[in-house]
Formats: sequence, structure tokens, C-alpha cells
Amino acid sequence: MEQFLQAAVIGISLGAQYALLALGFTLIFGILGVVNFAHGGFYMIGGYVAYSCVGLLGLPYPLAVLIAVAATAALGWVFELFLLERLIDDHLATLMLTLGLYLIVSNGLLRVFGPLSMEFSFPVSGSIQFGPIYVPRENLIVLGICLSAILALWLVLFRTDLGRALRALADDRQVAMAQGMRPKLLFPAAFALATGLAGLTGALVTPILALSPGVGDPVLATSFLTVILGGLGSLGGAALAAFIVGIVEAYSSVYFGGSIGALVLFTLVLLLLVFRPTGLLGREIRGA
Repeated sequence: MEQFLQAAVIGISLGAQYALLALGFTLIFGILGVVNFAHGGFYMIGGYVAYSCVGLLGLPYPLAVLIAVAATAALGWVFELFLLERLIDDHLATLMLTLGLYLIVSNGLLRVFGPLSMEFSFPVSGSIQFGPIYVPRENLIVLGICLSAILALWLVLFRTDLGRALRALADDRQVAMAQGMRPKLLFPAAFALATGLAGLTGALVTPILALSPGVGDPVLATSFLTVILGGLGSLGGAALAAFIVGIVEAYSSVYFGGSIGALVLFTLVLLLLVFRPTGLLGREIRGA
């Protein structure tokens, strides 16, 4: 029972982390119609910016996280405004462009920091006991921040004029433009919001797990898997699928091992898509 409860806590924590990544991935696809293969690159940038601020500049970790979020959001804004915007209606071109950016980021970080993992410790250590289980303090802090970020994203999308405009563009771009909404201003904002979430996740998670130039590969794969499971374009589906993926990954890894756990997860996704091709909460994909 202790092992069962411990796996549940790990799964919920993983689910919150995956939710931030998947929501950013889905936000870009739903609003811009772009499959952003550079998402894992922005995750890595967030981790390395936080590492540089703490390990090289000696800044406090909370300030390093804020700088990482600002840096990744700014890079996302610039990338969309000056590169992606020119090809926004060519889906193959945007796919290749974002994949190319990911390769540039990955190889650039490898060139600058080298292939070895960086020593980057979370500033809080120790565990808190809840009945028969022990929960690492850093996991609780990361979980709380991730859930707060998800709530903040929900408030932005559903309680602000910016969010209403972004959702209008996602529903029907032509009608939204006829109402005076300007994609050339809103698209960079959406991309910056999504990449900021990826940078936040990288800054929070890499001190606990690992920080190396290849760490974005599994992040990209998991994000893509999660949004497909939840349904392309569905924010609610992405969040729900993220927690399912986190819990399934935690239990399968604890009871069957890492490699078998990945097999269980992919088998679950394949079976679901056989019976529900649009995903858990998917909707019909509209033309961009």
C-alpha cells in the first residue's frame, strides 16, 4: 500500500509537469495551427538559463526561474514574429522550421556547455511525511508551482480580453479577423505564452532530474504523445491526458520497470486511439 500511494504522488507530480508542457504545445497548435517541434528546445533553454543564473552568476533560484521564463517567452516572441509568421499558412514549412530550431538549440547548447550533465541542485531538500509515505519537498514545491501556473493560464485564457481574442482566433480565424482582431499581434503573444510555460517547466524540473543537451528529446516525445492522447487542439484534453500519462508512467515504472513502463504507456495510447481517433476530448481540426 505504501508503494501504491508513493507511486500515486509521483504520478500526480509528473502529470502537473507534463500538463504545463502539453498545454503550451496545444496552445500553439490550436491558435496558430503549428506543430511546434521546438518545444523541447525551449524547455532546455529554460533549464540552462536557470542553471547559468544560479551556478555562474550566483543569483537566487526564484529569480533565476523568473529570468528563465522571461527569456524563453521573449525568444518565442521573436521567433514567431520574425521567422514563423512568414510561413504561418504553410504547415510543412512551419514543421520543418520548428524542427530546425530544435536542432539548432540542442547542438548550440552541446557546443557551449558540453555533453555532460550539469550539477544543478534544487535549493530545498528533505521529505515531508504524510501517513505511511514520504514526499520530497522539491516535488511538492514543483507541483504547487505547476498547478498555480495552470490556474494562471486558465485565468488568462478565460478571464481576460487577450484570452478571448486568442480563443476566437482558434475557433475561426477569418471571423475573428473580421471583428478587428490582428493575428500578427496575437500570434507572437500566444507563442510567447506557450514557450514561457516550457521554460518554466525546464527551470523547475531540470534541477531535480537532469540537465544536458539531449534532455529535450524525451520532453518533446512526451508532449506530442500527451496532446495526441488528449486530442489535438483541446486544452482540457491535454491537461487530462497529462495526468493520465504521469500516473500510468509512475505505476508502470514502479511495478514493471522503466522500459516496460514506456511500452505500457504507448500501448494504452494506441488502444485509445483505435476506439477514439480524436483523443479523449478532441474536436474536429479546423483549417488554419
